[in-house]
Amino acid sequence: MIADERREKILSILKDRSVPLTGTDLSKLTGVSRQVIVQDIAILRARGLNIIATPQGYLLMKDLKNRMRKIIACCHDKMGMRKELEIIVDNGGKVIDVIVEHSLYGEIKAMLMLESRLDIDNFMRHYENSDTKPLSMLTGGVHLHTIEVPDETSYYHIVSDLEKHGYLINNR
Repeated sequence: MIADERREKILSILKDRSVPLTGTDLSKLTGVSRQVIVQDIAILRARGLNIIATPQGYLLMKDLKNRMRKIIACCHDKMGMRKELEIIVDNGGKVIDVIVEHSLYGEIKAMLMLESRLDIDNFMRHYENSDTKPLSMLTGGVHLHTIEVPDETSYYHIVSDLEKHGYLINNR
């Protein structure tokens, strides 16, 4: 398979999925190494495709249908991380990313794409089994999340629950 055909196959695979797919899985499906997949994804991104890398794998971002995006500002210690994420997904939200403002590098953003308790369990397991720290620990716990919600009511419930637990910095 030549490179352009392989990239079209990768794009086709990602278009048909609503959940991320790992580089390893894409390499198996296309018969090339994971490193070749990383390069192919970079080329597809350079062509203007909105392919993001999440902890669960690659995802082609599609148009939002009947969903809203909001940004919330939160602050908590690392013990509050799981509860904060659960509040968001339990109220119908999807955690798109986490953003911190670093004094040297400016804005640092990491894609999360968490929309279920299973996603949170996997994310937390990965965190607990690594020697890394959450981005929010660089800023004393202060961070932003872009969240996707189906409607204003879900957003209101998320904000209310985060306020109740003392995690929310800003108001609507």
